[in-house]
Amino acid sequence: MHRLTFMLSIFLICTSATAAQVKLAVAANFTAPMREIAARFAEATGHQALVSYGSTGKLYAQIRNGAPFHVFLAADRERPRLVYESGLGGEPKTYAIGRLVLWSHDAELIEGSEALGAGEFARIAIANPKTAPYGSGALQILETLGVKDQLKRKLVKGDNIAQTYQFVMTENAQLGFVALSQVTGSSDGSSWVPPQSMYDPLHQDMVLLTQGSTNPAALAFVDFLLGDEAQQIARRYGYGTD
Repeated sequence: MHRLTFMLSIFLICTSATAAQVKLAVAANFTAPMREIAARFAEATGHQALVSYGSTGKLYAQIRNGAPFHVFLAADRERPRLVYESGLGGEPKTYAIGRLVLWSHDAELIEGSEALGAGEFARIAIANPKTAPYGSGALQILETLGVKDQLKRKLVKGDNIAQTYQFVMTENAQLGFVALSQVTGSSDGSSWVPPQSMYDPLHQDMVLLTQGSTNPAALAFVDFLLGDEAQQIARRYGYGTD
């Protein structure tokens, strides 16, 4: 009995000695799958993922200003490329391909793209195109449908896709373009998924930052994120994967 207790103590000491923390900067659209991935990563490796969510533009600005992140999961390819070119991180890799959905809490408001042209709403929410790639994609869809100018005065912009979702969820906006992952599995409201041909593919790249290059938890997380289990979780939330 004493021997078993002793061996268990040795195991716990070794585990705590090898476990580490990884600080992640994650685009807000990836919040739901990231919660599952972080939990499974901890179970599989013993490492802990500390996650900060936000718009890609704001997270990038924080990284440029020396924020102590180890891995950056963006909602586009541009910012990870800039990180790489500025010597702040390694070569970017695609971890997911996002999709947009027009969504309303009203179960009868959206029956297709016609809802945008009909204009039977006071406000439509999108993420800020200056900092959030999902906002840029939403504007492309409005331009493709020829309703951008018509709806200009009805647009309300969230700092990121999470805030945009809250605008619609709380009905401060009657409908809005949110990430498909935010409403996957929900039967609430009404929605329309625009064809991918209406906007540029939302390739989401990640980059191992220089200050994470010697962190065992950061290295393990990159491998885990690109592995089968994490990629399956991402697909469940409506993301495409390479």
